[in-house]
Amino acid sequence: MSFLYPLFLLAGATLVIPILIHLFNLRRYKTVYFPNTRFLKDVQLHSRKQSQVRYKWLLAARILFLIFAILAFAQPFLDRSRTKDDTNRLQVVYIDNSGSLSLKKGSVTLLERAKDAARKQVEQSAPGSRFLVITNDKPASYKPMPAEKALAVLGEIDFSPATKPASHIFSMVQGLVQTEGFPAADLYYFSDFQKNAFPAQPDTSQLHQVYFHGMPVRAEKAANVYIDTAYLTNPVLQTGQNNRLIVRTRQAGKMPAEDPVLQLSVNGQVKSAQGLSFSDGKEVSGEVERIDTMGFQVNGSGWQRIMLTVNDLAVRFDDTFRITARSAANLSVLVVNESQPNPFIQAAFRAYNGYRLDQKSTAEDADWKQYNLVILNGVTDLGGNLGKKMSQALAQGQSVCLFPGMTSDYARLNAGLQQIADIRITGLDSSSQMVSSLQQGADLVRDLFDRIPENVQLPTARWHYIIQAGLTANQQAILSFRNGDPFLAQYMPGRGRLYVAAAAADLSAGNFTGSYFFVPFLYQMTAQSNGGNSYALTAGSTQPVYIPMSNAQERSMVHLYGNGLDLIPAQRPSGAGLDLFLANSVHRADFYTLASSSGDSTAIAINQDRLESRLSYHEEGDLRSSWKGDRFTWTDLSKTGGPSAATASSSFPLWKVCVILALLMLAVETFMLTGSYRKPTAAIS
Repeated sequence: MSFLYPLFLLAGATLVIPILIHLFNLRRYKTVYFPNTRFLKDVQLHSRKQSQVRYKWLLAARILFLIFAILAFAQPFLDRSRTKDDTNRLQVVYIDNSGSLSLKKGSVTLLERAKDAARKQVEQSAPGSRFLVITNDKPASYKPMPAEKALAVLGEIDFSPATKPASHIFSMVQGLVQTEGFPAADLYYFSDFQKNAFPAQPDTSQLHQVYFHGMPVRAEKAANVYIDTAYLTNPVLQTGQNNRLIVRTRQAGKMPAEDPVLQLSVNGQVKSAQGLSFSDGKEVSGEVERIDTMGFQVNGSGWQRIMLTVNDLAVRFDDTFRITARSAANLSVLVVNESQPNPFIQAAFRAYNGYRLDQKSTAEDADWKQYNLVILNGVTDLGGNLGKKMSQALAQGQSVCLFPGMTSDYARLNAGLQQIADIRITGLDSSSQMVSSLQQGADLVRDLFDRIPENVQLPTARWHYIIQAGLTANQQAILSFRNGDPFLAQYMPGRGRLYVAAAAADLSAGNFTGSYFFVPFLYQMTAQSNGGNSYALTAGSTQPVYIPMSNAQERSMVHLYGNGLDLIPAQRPSGAGLDLFLANSVHRADFYTLASSSGDSTAIAINQDRLESRLSYHEEGDLRSSWKGDRFTWTDLSKTGGPSAATASSSFPLWKVCVILALLMLAVETFMLTGSYRKPTAAIS
């Protein structure tokens, strides 16, 4: 037994009061005067033994009254489900308030069911317990709180776009146990236990001070239709022309009864709509996927806010996908030729009129500042003025691509490369070799292709330069030969990007110009130098967002506006712009504007992570078999409606019983003093 207010037990000293009273009043006689002996028949004589028994009962009633009254104030409790030291544990309630808990079971969402069960858990906990309420947003408080405040916090929980893996929760709880000085913690984990957020096997190193109580909350038949991703087929929008948008949608769980409708709107105006039938889709990772192409036109220039929506009533957070794209972006490319213009480069940029292509010779003194990408075609000498211009362009944040011509005197190429960084050509290999690897994580490749075919043919080089670079050059090989030598590499010695190919861009050097990658790589080189003309970001992503700025200085702070916000996100200069880190600043999916005092502005779109959309759950039986032991318990909320007695710290309220018993003893004492049981002992004088 434990006491909530043990200091009240000191009042037990008052038990001596009725004892003293009875010691001094044990024999108290009442004198009755009577004139005649005829009254003797009315006098009841009692033995001394009977009198002592009666007074002992009265003494016991008074002592018991005081004992129960003192215990009622001290509030004793018996915790039937805990060991002796369990009342000192920190009580942690984790509520998974991610979008997947917006599914309904009956007419109530899973989140509301989890909150109701958590309230019961708090109410049934031992008196004096301290609580910590954690959600995917953040802890409501980093300090343990009483039950009353925990109940108020539970009522304020709402859906959050953020997700939090179980390992993060365990580490947080274990850290709080150590910092707050608790012997251990009871973690009540209310979640739907999706595979992407909860491990199949426990990591005991994160749970050695944690008693885990699994509380699964799930819908009977989960179903979800969501927009996985969407992207434009062209790097920039064309005003007054048809633009194409590739949309990938997926169906998880059971098939919808009616085909949902996919709708495309631009700047709030509906442009097109079509039905989605997943009966003819293909299965991918346990889901049915379909890919559609939607066309639309824009009439104005500047930033366009594109929004895709699907009318799925089950899970709503992933029914919208947003993209911002800039029309009439004025991307310009300069090709510097040492001899004849390259027909493959001309054809690549003329196939799409979103680019302005200018041709110059190495002998001409052209101004490079106005171009997003400068291509050096067939150049065999980078010494003198050409090397200086390359260095200046890269320092200003521009992109430069070098397709060198074939020469045995490659020292003249090294003269210009050495002005930029520790990049050098060490030899010429005249044997024909096929490129063997593509670095899909490279900046030039990432997010460029939706899917690269498995049987795609990599280019072949009939000859190539052997290129080596030091650490300061920041080399990133994009296409490589089998021996590791780069065929196409990116270097970032400063603010700009330098792309160096190991061979020329003509048929005598190989088939790279006719390969799957040649034209997309040229487009991506140009678009990256402009900072990007379309944005579809993911909330919570730690990847920086690059935006171009005319005066990218540390004092030129960029503000983020939208959805009632005006804040300054973390940022750092990068090339001719800034890298912005929005993970800790923006959590809601919406359109936002990034603007600086210099007048530069960029529209961005933020979407919620699709991690919770897949509805891939652990089987409860598998979790019970893998997460088992003295520190792991599981409760089926669908059967019990709340935490069971095995997992809840349901303590019997003994103080109420003490109050009832104290009142009962008071009634007994009153009866003994005033009732027929209390009759005075008479004496004759």
